[in-house]
Amino acid sequence: MQVRIKICGLTRIEDLRLAVHAGADALGLVFYPPSPRCVDLSTAARLARAVPPFVSMVGLFVNADPAVLQSTLAAVPVHLLQFHGDEDDAYCRQFGRPYIKAARVRPGMDLVQYAAAFPSAQAILLDAFVDGYGGGGKVFDWSLVPPSLGKPLILSGGLDADNVGEAVRRLRPAAVDVSTGVEASRGIKDAEKMRAFVAAVRAAESMSGD
Repeated sequence: MQVRIKICGLTRIEDLRLAVHAGADALGLVFYPPSPRCVDLSTAARLARAVPPFVSMVGLFVNADPAVLQSTLAAVPVHLLQFHGDEDDAYCRQFGRPYIKAARVRPGMDLVQYAAAFPSAQAILLDAFVDGYGGGGKVFDWSLVPPSLGKPLILSGGLDADNVGEAVRRLRPAAVDVSTGVEASRGIKDAEKMRAFVAAVRAAESMSGD
């Protein structure tokens, strides 16, 4: 199957349109106030209205109050939830939307056991372990990824056009997720970097015979 590509941390409609034009399958909005890429509800709703058919809108949350999250979903048409905090499966599934759960990868972590703790997740996203939440644009040691998680794998953490091809060939993820690696500055995307990232993923698939 073709590797899906998500471009996360969008804050401007022009960047969203460029991401779609580059070939992104999914677009991510950050609803975590400490993040420099966090968008308010009015901006998020405006961005969501610009998403064309058959492109998914993903909302990223970190330990959000359920009432706040529900109000966000009432205002913004999010297709998929992405949880990056200390949420458990019961918390994640209470909103009645499909979701993916992020794991902050570090040595000694049992990723298969982690994935098993989220039976209702659509996929497990692997990101680098850094202070705070989110990978901080850092690459983690891919050798820590087991042959199978028991769930589809989404790879994140320091990906860019220079390394995503190797990542796709080595790990065969269901999807890749990029933010920092396609930015001109925090929250501002670079059109050429997005095009190069998508091209690198598709080239790696071709070399793998997919």
